[in-house]
Amino acid sequence: HFTCVSGVLGVSPVEIEQHLEMGRKLLAAGQLAEALSHYHSAVEGDSKNYLTYYKRAAVFLAMGKSKSALPDLTRAIQLKPDFLAARIQRGNILLKQGNTQEAREDFEAVLLRSPDQEEAQNQLHKAEELEELQEEAHKAHHRGDYTTTIQVLDRVIELSPWDPESREMRAECYIRLGEPRKAILDLTPAARLRTDNRAAFLKLSRLLYDLGEHHNSLSEIRECLKLDQDDKECFAHYKQVKKLSKQMDSAEDLISEQRYQEAIDKYESVMRTEPNIPFYTTKAKERICFCLVKIKEAELALDTCSEAHQRDPQNIHILRDRAEAYIQLQDYEKAVEDYQEAREFDQDNQEIREGLERAQKLLKLSRKRDYYKILGVSRSANKQEIIKAYRKLAQQWHPDNFQSETEKKEAEKKFIDIASAKEVLTDPEMRQKFDSGEDPLDPENQQGEGGRGEWPFGFNPFQGGNFHFKFHYN
Repeated sequence: HFTCVSGVLGVSPVEIEQHLEMGRKLLAAGQLAEALSHYHSAVEGDSKNYLTYYKRAAVFLAMGKSKSALPDLTRAIQLKPDFLAARIQRGNILLKQGNTQEAREDFEAVLLRSPDQEEAQNQLHKAEELEELQEEAHKAHHRGDYTTTIQVLDRVIELSPWDPESREMRAECYIRLGEPRKAILDLTPAARLRTDNRAAFLKLSRLLYDLGEHHNSLSEIRECLKLDQDDKECFAHYKQVKKLSKQMDSAEDLISEQRYQEAIDKYESVMRTEPNIPFYTTKAKERICFCLVKIKEAELALDTCSEAHQRDPQNIHILRDRAEAYIQLQDYEKAVEDYQEAREFDQDNQEIREGLERAQKLLKLSRKRDYYKILGVSRSANKQEIIKAYRKLAQQWHPDNFQSETEKKEAEKKFIDIASAKEVLTDPEMRQKFDSGEDPLDPENQQGEGGRGEWPFGFNPFQGGNFHFKFHYN
């Protein structure tokens, strides 16, 4: 502790000079926090020097801390009432804070001592203009003309960017005109322009929550609780946002771990936690639709995806997932329609483009031979199920079982199809090709691979002669 000498702390003038010199160098180098600590020491060392306060105010301003600069400028003016530079600085801050009356007093005081001071003249005009605009904005707002209020406030906020009131008023107008996102852009700085602005943080958090931005909503409501952890309204909202946000995050984690059924359950609970805000129900249905497609519950997926689509008709992810459900149900025309609609909303999306091409290929293919349909198995059937279906059908359609020539011809055609289907679907590479929309046995797709694509091995055992050889069903 310094000993007090004649009311001044015992720091030698040389030390004070060193602090000021260091402060100046650090300020010039842009090291503001370090510079500030030297100015603090200089102020403590000599609390009667108006210039030291003025210099510290300059550092605060450079740091964007205009609120902290004000008391230093005021102290400098008290110590030296004819210090005009400090008055102009203070007037400028007051003007930017929308405090027109006090700003005017500072500029007028400067002009009283120095009538030709150009900056003070200009700023005084601005203060007067701002006063008129503020009044005009209040009148328009009072008569419920929110569009005009916003137009006037645009200029007000240009002149007084640090005034929370104008931003809050403009935000309120945006909310009334149904533009919550613009309101958020005003409330975010406004909340930080007041020392205790719990109401703005709560409002901001609620707006973000309603728009589905639960993470940002959570950050803003935490700001309110930092100011007062017992604030009832903020705490109640915080509990709700936190619960919902945790459920949404955990559902997405489950999806990334491919635990789709658990993710579905989690999204079901999201809809119970927040039944009143449409965003969350729509989001939950969109993701449940996605999960149901992943676990190949195509019928259920179709219902949920259609509900989600009604709620959010331009959402390309919902259209994509519903198209995939249609593909699982082998309704390729509908799949193509959904992918086409999705492409209209997003021309450049590669996933949608590829999906559309695949659905179109499958549609073209379904008009040819669908090997799954031929064997009567689902697209997710395993090798065992495929062989079992093949054996049953091969016995049923063996041409020896038929008498008349026409029946034999028909059976032969069926038998070839059944054998082709078995060949393609039990060969992983061929099946993969078929699933992506090309027929590996189609002569169009076979550059010079033997055969005309009617019989899988390029020969027809039924040609010429009666069918007297035996088949072994392997």
